[in-house]
Amino acid sequence: MKAMIFAAGLGTRLKPLTNSKPKPLVELNGKPLLQHNIENLIKLGVKDIIINIHHFPQMIIDFLAANNNFGINIKISDERKMLLDTGGGLKKASGFFNDGNPFLLYNSDIICDTNLKAVYNLHIKSKTVATLLVRERESSRYLLFDDLNNLCGWENVKTGEKIITRQSSNLKRFSFSGIQIINPQIFKYFPVENKFSIINFYLQVSKKENITYFNHTKDSWFDVGSEEKLREAEK
Repeated sequence: MKAMIFAAGLGTRLKPLTNSKPKPLVELNGKPLLQHNIENLIKLGVKDIIINIHHFPQMIIDFLAANNNFGINIKISDERKMLLDTGGGLKKASGFFNDGNPFLLYNSDIICDTNLKAVYNLHIKSKTVATLLVRERESSRYLLFDDLNNLCGWENVKTGEKIITRQSSNLKRFSFSGIQIINPQIFKYFPVENKFSIINFYLQVSKKENITYFNHTKDSWFDVGSEEKLREAEK
């Protein structure tokens, strides 16, 4: 299994911790977030990882070199010239996933104990182009799914904005967890733009393909993108 870690973000919510280092190198209980994620992926059997970089990029490169890439194959997707957003970041790194097999995509500020190997196996059986991990938690933005568990829209409850890509009389609302399993076949739907949101991309793809969810509400999960959440996760 291959994987990608999104590590290029500016880490604005984690300031001042990210004034002198990239968000993936902020420590959680004495260990950088990036190391937590790499080690968790290795436990799943992942041997090939690509990591995108932008904010303090050389620090991430040096950290990986100092740890001998944790004994696996780790490549860098360099976004130093321009931050490409999540969808654009995947598009730039897409050549890494050339074996035709589904791969794991993981935000660097996510910590969770979900059995992702089991989710991966369920994804293979489902024959969908992407499986998005979601939770039943309060948020301002939600993904909308129909009774067949297919993505059919997005909603911002604060602004009232709603996008419907498939008609359904019964919408289930979940918060995205920043983890997904993707089939490389989805790449054929990439837009011509090089910078775009992966959520907007999924919404466009959902008009033509099935994108489903895996509800892992019962598992432990933290978005440690803010200092408050980081301290909560440490406890």
